[in-house]
This record gives sequence, C-alpha cells and structure tokens, in this order.
Amino acid sequence: MLKLKKSIFLDTLRQPFKTAIVTAAKLGADAVEINGRTEIKAEELSRTGVRHIRKLLLDLQLSVSAIHFQTNYGYGDLHLLDQRIEGTKATLGMAYELGCNVVVNRVGKIAADAADPSRITMVQALSDIGNHSQKAGAWLATRTGADNGETLKELIDALPTQALGVDFDPAELVINGHSPTEAMKLLSQNVMSCRARDAVTDFSLGRGVEVPLGKGAVDWPALLGALEQKSYGGYFTVHQENAPDPVAACEESFGYLQEMFG
Repeated sequence: MLKLKKSIFLDTLRQPFKTAIVTAAKLGADAVEINGRTEIKAEELSRTGVRHIRKLLLDLQLSVSAIHFQTNYGYGDLHLLDQRIEGTKATLGMAYELGCNVVVNRVGKIAADAADPSRITMVQALSDIGNHSQKAGAWLATRTGADNGETLKELIDALPTQALGVDFDPAELVINGHSPTEAMKLLSQNVMSCRARDAVTDFSLGRGVEVPLGKGAVDWPALLGALEQKSYGGYFTVHQENAPDPVAACEESFGYLQEMFG
C-alpha cells in the first residue's frame, strides 16, 4: 500500500534556512528538501556542520528527502562540464552524510538523435556519475519537464543500470506540453522522488502555468495508482514557486495530499 511521506522543498517557504526547517516541522512534514547551491554547499560543509544539521533535524523529527543541486547547464553541455560532474559527485557524498540518497537536478535538454554529440556527452557524463553513485550511496534524479516520458526513458535505458533516477514533477510536464500520466506509465519504476505540484495549460499565453495543488490538470489518482503498483516508497515533496503565502500554500497542499491518501 502506498504510504504518504510528506516533504517540503525549503525554497518554497522563502524563509532563512533554520527558520524554514522549524516551519516545515510545524506544518507536519516528515522531511525537507534542501537547496545544495544556496543553503548548504558540499565544498563548505564540515563534519561539524553535518552533525549540527543532523541534530537540528533529529530534534524536530525530520529527515532529508533530497538535496536540490540545480546547475546552470545540463550534462550534455561541454561548458564547465568537468566542474559540474565533480560538483554533482560531491553533493552525492553530502547527501549520504545527511542521511539521504537522492540528489535532484535537471540533466538538460535531451537530443533526439542518439548520435548527436551533446547526447553522447550526456550519456558519458551521467554514466560516470552513476558509477560514482554506487560508492557514494546516493543517486542523481533528474526532474521531469523539458522532455516527454519516452525521450527520458530512452536516455535512462542507454545508461548503466540505476545510473539515473527520476524526480517526477507533473507540473513541469504540463507546463512544457507533456502528459504526466503518459510519462508516469513509462517512468514509474525509475521514480525516486515525486513533486506535489500542479499546473494548467493557459492557451492565451501558449504555455502552462503553475496552480495550487489539486486545482490543475494533473490526474493525481492515476499517478498515485501507478506509483502504488511499483511499490513507490519515496516522498511527496510540496513545491510551489510563486505562492503569495507560501506557508499557507504548503499547509493546503498537505491537506490535499492527506485527502488523497484517505
């Protein structure tokens, strides 16, 4: 049976790091997703810092659901690629030390042609990171969105087994004109984390826009059914980028998730 494990992406709260953690606990979160670029950084976090964060979380009965490590370029772009790969590996190590096994990033736009140089570069870079994950004890999960489920599945299948997981973001799929339901059918066995976000297509703008959870086009019962069939055991992470009242938005999102799970 699918279990509701509630997480909050701390950036959503728009509060200082420690304040946001306390707020997440008060809202009833089981875990938090931490920004690994702005809130804590692998190259700056000491052993003492790790112990301090783990104690803070333990005192509030929280875990870390994921480390968010968003880079400016994807893994198919040669610009500063070595630096990006090493930064990702370091963040995987930090995630493990914080008791977490998921690092989230976008891999970049996936070239349709398997022989495209950027696609070859991406496969090589992600294979390298995936091999490192076996030693690090944490894995990279790519946020869905820019590409449809079929394209992303083809990339995953071209990599070593378990080299790349999926951070399933149904809102980003809608925003980019893709079907979350169809993507989930292809990717459910690869999902390591799931974003509790929603969106609708705004035809006047010619693109999708984020809306409060449960108010959009995402078929959540279908997504949850697919995840249950694959025995998904990860978190559902509340994440809204432009909520006028982020604390109230997170509380409402948790309420919607609770209703969904009965």
